[in-house]
Amino acid sequence: MSDVLVIESNRPLSDRERDFLEGAGFTLYIAENNATALRLIDEKSIQAIILNCEVPDEDSFALCRKLRDRVNVPIMFATTGSSEEDIVRGLGLGADDYMVPPFTGTVLIAHLRAHLASYERLLQKDSPKGRAEVGMVIDSLVIRPKARQALIDGKQIPLTGKEFDLLFFLASHPNEVFSKDQLFESVWGLDPIGESATVTVHINRLREKLKATAGRPYDAITTVWGAGYRFQTDPELVTRSRKRRR
Repeated sequence: MSDVLVIESNRPLSDRERDFLEGAGFTLYIAENNATALRLIDEKSIQAIILNCEVPDEDSFALCRKLRDRVNVPIMFATTGSSEEDIVRGLGLGADDYMVPPFTGTVLIAHLRAHLASYERLLQKDSPKGRAEVGMVIDSLVIRPKARQALIDGKQIPLTGKEFDLLFFLASHPNEVFSKDQLFESVWGLDPIGESATVTVHINRLREKLKATAGRPYDAITTVWGAGYRFQTDPELVTRSRKRRR
């Protein structure tokens, strides 16, 4: 059964969650603060995260952003913070679900199992016939959307869920320019509401991972100043973009 991380500072509530989740067969880890949560993410094979909004040492939305950048697993808010703005913001930062009490342990477990099953399908790396997915091939870059996998020079790029979605979206629209707001709406599926800076962070990390995995400059994702970003497939434009940054 799956390993689940519960981030909850209220001990009686976390004990109650432990009882019904372990009773359902899950292996449970409890973190009462940000530092413990991030340590457990690094040390354990966490397959799902349940996050409460009242984390004592950091805003829970900032913590959600950090978690989503580190791991590609279901993240579920289970919290009393029920304003529409909170729900939209949490989902926009990469959470898969936002549950507001009252709900039973049975309902929480049903949501958790549904998200785990969905991620398992998305992360399946082989087709039913057992053959690797060919995917989208752009020079040395290969993107396999069914497997949610990207490789460069044959080496897998360690992308988070939203980094993969962003790369796949840009590569699917070569040479088109998209603003931060357009990318946020298209990839995160929500109105920007002041969160377009999220796109900049993900673009920068995506570029770093492409370069690090390739072991050489890889400048296909270019900045169009004052307009946004594009996935550039014209080698001459990529070269000129690289020269401008020197």
